[in-house]
Amino acid sequence: MTRIIGLTGGIGSGKSTVASYIASKGIPVYIADEAAKKIMNRKSVVSEVSSIFLENVLDEKNKLDRKKIASVVFSNPEKLSELNAIIHPKVKRHFLNWLKRHKEHPFIIKEVAILFETGGDKDCDAVILVTAPEKLRIQRTIRRDNTDELSVRERIKNQLSDEIKKKSSNFIINNVELENTLLEVDKIIETLKNS
Repeated sequence: MTRIIGLTGGIGSGKSTVASYIASKGIPVYIADEAAKKIMNRKSVVSEVSSIFLENVLDEKNKLDRKKIASVVFSNPEKLSELNAIIHPKVKRHFLNWLKRHKEHPFIIKEVAILFETGGDKDCDAVILVTAPEKLRIQRTIRRDNTDELSVRERIKNQLSDEIKKKSSNFIINNVELENTLLEVDKIIETLKNS
């Protein structure tokens, strides 16, 4: 049985950097957010999602505009859960099909930003949490997304705190210095290989 190792962390924590590094070691990594983006481009999903919004959430090519959607759902928890109710089951099906294609591996990594928030940790054999001080996370996100501090703080507010996530995580990486982070990841991979 292939073990599912969840990889999560708040916005700007560096979980994508950790995911890329793990993938470079030949370990299959499923990026839930990328899968969700592809799924949201399907015509049937575009009409299903746009039907739950009063606002126009389409771009000029009649595709879903993720920025418009984000600006609505991050200040409206009901809309966020409606959106998740459409997208999450589809991502789950997509993941299970992906998992079948990687069943010869002893373990795979499933990278999900909101793993605990969606209860996805219950489907994992272990969880790796990537953390970083909030100030650093905000700086990284502003740089990466070309956004402002207020927007980043809004998004952080919509995610569970690291303190809560730590209680249910098997491995915790404090991602401040990249060199130390990668050493931590190497240790975790070794532990997973030997368990």
